[in-house]
Amino acid sequence: QVQLAESGGGLVQAGGSLRLSCGASGRTSSIGAMGWFRQAPGKDREFVASISWSGASTYYADSVKGRFTISRDNVKNMVFLQMSSLKPEDTAVYYCASRANVVAGRLPSEYAYWGQGTPVTVSS
Repeated sequence: QVQLAESGGGLVQAGGSLRLSCGASGRTSSIGAMGWFRQAPGKDREFVASISWSGASTYYADSVKGRFTISRDNVKNMVFLQMSSLKPEDTAVYYCASRANVVAGRLPSEYAYWGQGTPVTVSS
């Protein structure tokens, strides 16, 4: 089993920045690619960004491309999401997820383990 715990969410004004962190524990040797997803009230969970195990490949949703950056530290078993130029439409609960496959995926169904989420609110 893998346990994931997000932190770093909060309230920020539009145009501001936040850095989300996700720490992994448990059977970390089984962690491959990792991803960030978000879910706004009344909406489905959607892909934000993902990163391969090596960190060499990253993918972003069109809505965050150029504003968000995903990175990871495999020594510390952590993944990060640097969010800049935040918009009110970025308001959501952000979840990190992991999968055993080292290749980054974009679908929630591809990820086996999930954190509890951290809320991000962007005020206009």
